[in-house]
This record gives sequence, structure tokens and C-alpha cells, in this order.
Amino acid sequence: MKKILVMVLALWLCTPLASWAAQLNKVAAVVNGQVITMFDLQKMALPEMARAGIRPDNKATSKQQDAIFRSVLDMMIMDILIAQEAKRLKVSVSPAEIDNELSMMMKAGNLTKQQFEAQLKQQKLSLAELRANIERNLLRQKIMGMEVARKVVVTASEIEEYYNTHRESMIDRRGLHMGLLVYRPNVNAKALAAQIRSGKLSFAEATAKYSIAPNKDKGGDMGPVEWDRLNPEWSERLNTMKPGDVTEIFEIQGRKAQVHLFRPGGGENRLLTLEEATPVIDGILRQPKARERFEDYTGQLRKKAVIDIRL
Repeated sequence: MKKILVMVLALWLCTPLASWAAQLNKVAAVVNGQVITMFDLQKMALPEMARAGIRPDNKATSKQQDAIFRSVLDMMIMDILIAQEAKRLKVSVSPAEIDNELSMMMKAGNLTKQQFEAQLKQQKLSLAELRANIERNLLRQKIMGMEVARKVVVTASEIEEYYNTHRESMIDRRGLHMGLLVYRPNVNAKALAAQIRSGKLSFAEATAKYSIAPNKDKGGDMGPVEWDRLNPEWSERLNTMKPGDVTEIFEIQGRKAQVHLFRPGGGENRLLTLEEATPVIDGILRQPKARERFEDYTGQLRKKAVIDIRL
């Protein structure tokens, strides 16, 4: 991907100077008076273009390029609206909160500060840019907590009904670990996933041979799952898995990946009582409701905003 990223950037840089300058200075959108330039948009879209293997000089992919630009622009508009709403509500993210997120990222990857910074350099991402990304994500989480999560209600009858229907999957999850397999580029992830599913290849074997994730020699073991710290995407995925389950292929940072949920050393699984399972079920039922509420909330932000898209 690094080579593709450099190639895409080089092709943009090779554009004739006058055309390039005009393109950079062009306004892509104005959101409540805040300008998004084409330079900003192209910079944000660059990783997506590289992941898709799209060259900007290839007219045959112009529709795909346009779709990527519009998708990235939509995300940038929403980031601005969230930031403006956070300012109105006097919500902010402290440097210490960002430092804490960085520390957790280094811990998850088992990386020293020097190794982490070297990895960022390889990805053509500065520490300042990463901190800005983290700040945007934390702001979004805080606004969601204030304006979305607290307004989502899960009733006791909904929880009981779910428990009775899914009783066999209500397993004591303490001590469960997550194994992460992030496939190397240019391997047939679909075929390997089929082998894992059929039992011809174990998850640990696949991880040792084909993964670029940390601890690949230990089955990709990321350690005990911190259930109360999972973001919604991971929570929704892991909370519905049983020990021994392996997910279908999904994407993480543009790479194909799979997750294995397991209990080191094996051992019997204990089923939870309704009372014990209530917090787990509450989280499972809350996610889709929160998504719906978030879509409503962001839709209202858009309706109230003055957005001028000039693509």
C-alpha cells in the first residue's frame, strides 16, 4: 500500500503547475462559513485512493474517484459540524486524553515510542495529524454520549426477551482473549478464511504464516478483552461471538482481517444468569438504537447548517 500511496501522490504532484495551483485553491465546500479546500479533501482522500489502487490519471476510474471524494467530503463535513456543536456545548478534549489514547495504541501494538513513531513515518502520517484524528474521534464520542447514548432506552422486557432467545450464547466472558489476524497484502484472504472455517487450517497457523498483526507467533493474541472499553464496532462484533468462534473477513485500516475469540487453556464455559447477562444484553440492544439516534441527530445538524458543496 505504501508504494501505491507514493505513486498516487506523485501523480498528483506531476500535474502541470498552473493546473495544480488552481486545483489546490479550489473550494470543495463551505460549512457554516468554514472552508474545505480541494487540498484538504485530496489529502484526506489519499489513503482511500491508495487502498482502492486508483490512479488519479486513470479516466476509467473517474466514477470511483468521484465516489471516494464525495464520501470523504461527507465525513469532513460531519467532523466540522460535530466540532462546531462541541464548541456550542462547551465540550472539549484535553491533551492528556489524547496522550492516553496514544499510550493505549502503543500498548495494543506492543510498540515502544520510537517504534510507534517509525510506523507513523512509514504510513506518511505525522504525530500532529494523528493527534488531530484522535481529537476528532473523542469529540464525536463525547457528543454521542451527551446527545445520543443518554437518550437511548432499552427496557427490562426487551432484555428478558433477548435473554430467553439467546440463552445459550450468554457466556461468562471474563478471561476471554481476542486473536487478531490482519492478512498480508497479496494473499488470497478469502481462500484462507475458507480453510480456517473448514478446519483445514487453524487460526493460529494462519496467523503465524500470513498475519502482519502483533503477536502473530502467539495466534495474534491481543490479551484479555476489556469489554467495558470496546468501541461500538468491536463491541457489536465480539459480544455476539462464542469462545472458539472466528469472524468472517472484515476490513481494518484498509486491510482484510479476522478475529478469533478464545479462552487460553480452554476450560468449560459458564452460562450467565439473567441478572448477570443484563449489562451485556443492554449493550447489544443499545448499539442499533444508538446508530439510529445518531443518524437522526446528525441529520438534524445538517438541516440546521448552511452547507455549500462545490464539487
